Amino acid sequence: MTSNLSPTTATPANTTLEKLESSPGFQKLQALTARGCAFLGTRYALLGGAMSWVSERNLVSAISNAGGFGVIACGAMAPERLREEIRATRALTDKPFGVNLITMHPDLDALIDVCAEEGIGHVVLAGGLPTGAMIGRVKKSGAKAIGFAPALPFAKRLVRQGIDAIVIEGSEAGGHVGPVSLNVLAQEILPEIKEVPVFVAGGLGRGEAILSYLERGAAGAQLGTLFAASEESIAHERFKKAFVRANARDAGVTTQLDERLPVIPVRGLGNEASRHFMRHQAQTLQRLEAGELALDAARLEIEHFWAGALRRAVIEGDVENGSVMAGQSVGMVKAVRPVAVIIQTLVAQAAAALEGRS
Repeated sequence: MTSNLSPTTATPANTTLEKLESSPGFQKLQALTARGCAFLGTRYALLGGAMSWVSERNLVSAISNAGGFGVIACGAMAPERLREEIRATRALTDKPFGVNLITMHPDLDALIDVCAEEGIGHVVLAGGLPTGAMIGRVKKSGAKAIGFAPALPFAKRLVRQGIDAIVIEGSEAGGHVGPVSLNVLAQEILPEIKEVPVFVAGGLGRGEAILSYLERGAAGAQLGTLFAASEESIAHERFKKAFVRANARDAGVTTQLDERLPVIPVRGLGNEASRHFMRHQAQTLQRLEAGELALDAARLEIEHFWAGALRRAVIEGDVENGSVMAGQSVGMVKAVRPVAVIIQTLVAQAAAALEGRS
């Protein structure tokens, strides 16, 4: 999770960090993360997972300032709104950060252009497999393109299309998730994909776990749940407290009632909203069967439910009627901590594990 970049200017607050980075375990960790750090241009090969309503200027800049790689969640932003967020983030950090764009966004080309005009060096294409044209447009702008691969064939296809890096995200992650665990994805993909850096994500809450994937060939890791509950996160205090109270088994996954409504499973803390979603699915299905809704409209009804529910939880603090999206690593959130402490703890855990073997 580290690079050979020089530490920040020494201050009393940096004493612990300096001690960590002079340890033998840290030196070994540098070798494992050199490729990921070089790709991101950061001290640590740790990306912030892009989370709607959460991954904005404050959290993104905090992650980057702490040596990680913050990523703005564009979501449904209009191009000029994204430009505003990029500039606001840059006012808070002079370190590298990226932008996550949803491939189905109707203004995707314009959003890529905004990233280019604002000098964004890394664009994450999410919410579906990007096309070769999308990847090409990002690369033509001068940025590096990052994509998600849910299986080995898709990873190989992304490489053929020119992707610069891949994220493999297991079902342990929060929010919209696939059906396969990170452990299985890593066994399938890490030994086969060597052409580009591969970052792992999903259920990562300790440095030792991240280390296990680095030793199997991962370039670094992406985390979301731990950062969502950080001091710098703008999420409501009730949202953060729900994370602190939760354990891993509380982060369950919604299920799909009918194959005609291809619901992407959502992992979050069980509450009235998750139960309401099941009722909402059933009601939408009834309207579809009655001819009141076309299939495309029915699918939009499902997605719109989560869009509003997430805001209710994150911004308004309604953790019972809102969607409290969280990964299974939520059980390792024991307190609301500064981003820098979260990152340094992960690095220290990984370094200590390496040092303990000598």
